[in-house]
Amino acid sequence: MKVAQLLPELNFGGVERGTVDLANFLVSQGHDALVISAGGVLEGELDTEVKSLQIPISKKSLSALMQFKALKKILLEERPDIVHVRSRFPAWIYLLATKGLPNHQKPILVSTFHGLYSKPWYSQSMAKSDSIISISNTVKQYIKDNYRVSNQNIVNIYRGCDTEKFNQVPLEGSWLDKWFADFPQTTNKKILLMPGRITSWKGIETFIELIHRLKDPSLIGIVMGPVAKNKKTYFKKLKTLASDLNLDETKILFCDGRSDIENVYKISSIVFNLSSKAEPFGRTMIEAAACGSSVVGWDYGGVKESLSLLQSNGLAKLNSMDDLEVKVRALLEVPDQLILNKEFTKEYQTKATLKVYKELLNTES
Repeated sequence: MKVAQLLPELNFGGVERGTVDLANFLVSQGHDALVISAGGVLEGELDTEVKSLQIPISKKSLSALMQFKALKKILLEERPDIVHVRSRFPAWIYLLATKGLPNHQKPILVSTFHGLYSKPWYSQSMAKSDSIISISNTVKQYIKDNYRVSNQNIVNIYRGCDTEKFNQVPLEGSWLDKWFADFPQTTNKKILLMPGRITSWKGIETFIELIHRLKDPSLIGIVMGPVAKNKKTYFKKLKTLASDLNLDETKILFCDGRSDIENVYKISSIVFNLSSKAEPFGRTMIEAAACGSSVVGWDYGGVKESLSLLQSNGLAKLNSMDDLEVKVRALLEVPDQLILNKEFTKEYQTKATLKVYKELLNTES
């Protein structure tokens, strides 16, 4: 079996990481794997048996759309059995590349819906597949609500957590020493962590209000995530809110994103996702639970689905500060002992995806 995965680029991100993991798994199982993208830093993590071909499709533009000619040439030369599109724009390029080709020259098309897309008409390219993979039942319902796709053409495969990275292996003393040297105000404190990009719908203001309501000197809140240039004004607003509530750096910290987030999960008592918009899947919740932290989120969207499957006690009624406070106080008293479902692991995700491919090929034959 030869499988080609098509995506904009191979730089850091959940979709890109999943592409690399799947390609490496395929060659380990004796299959041929091809990745078509604009390239990126994660190319270096592809197995030497994986073929990586570059076409400039990382940014939406007319010139990138015209790369359908280059893609068509690749498809006719490589003749993959399956093409797996990971993003909407490359899916449009694929449809142009295969337009007019006889059916026997067209690969089987698989797509993965990674989100609850705000422009359903633009996402139609992803719905024109022989099989669609949804990353949660929340996303699956979105697909059914917005596209003419039969239920039997949608397969739910949760985004897998890399348990080699996210686990409960004890931290090295040297890492802890450096952490407490950098952030001495966290010493002997229970950490409540709010990870993610700094943006208005992530619920950071709610988190700051929660820290204020708890009024517990044994706690410290940490807001951890990158601040884009266009979010600096909003970031300043968050700091002003904390100041207005008399929350100094002994009560709440604002930190940049970190590449060692798994270690921060391990020292956190509770990790939060309080997004006001429905999330397709609570990835941070799964990763934090794998590291042994309790997790808290709204009873809403993909976060509700993830926490329910984890059997977490941290589901709070949507937008209810009172219920949120009750849930957090209870978890501080009795932390959850969460067990990661096998469906949430990288190993399960790659095997389940391979099963989809094999079933499609058997159907075709």
